[in-house]
Amino acid sequence: MTMLKAGTAYFLWVFGAGFALGVLRELWLAPWLGTRAAELVEMPVMLLVIVLAARWAVGHFALPDRLGVRLGAGMLAVGWLLLAEVTLVLGLRGISLAEYLASRDPVAATAYAVSLLLMAAMPWLLGRAGRR
Repeated sequence: MTMLKAGTAYFLWVFGAGFALGVLRELWLAPWLGTRAAELVEMPVMLLVIVLAARWAVGHFALPDRLGVRLGAGMLAVGWLLLAEVTLVLGLRGISLAEYLASRDPVAATAYAVSLLLMAAMPWLLGRAGRR
């Protein structure tokens, strides 16, 4: 149950920050820099959010330093994030999943995929870093 709570809280922090930054990106940065550059500029900020949110969730919920628990919380958070993104993006834009994926910039989409992998692993990575 702790893993479920931690993963959900982790998702909520990352999603909330990503939603706010996404609005700023789309309304301000993208028209000025272009979509690819705007998404890439946002990426380091989101990676910082991921680290801080994972650190908070691990500490707040006292997640045991076990691979399955920490990775489970991270994977749950990524699952919630993908579900929310697909639901919101497709609902707001009124397009299919295939159209959405085809519209993504390949460079920014690759950076996003890497950030999702880091998000899934971050609770576990923080535990490994803490042992050193």
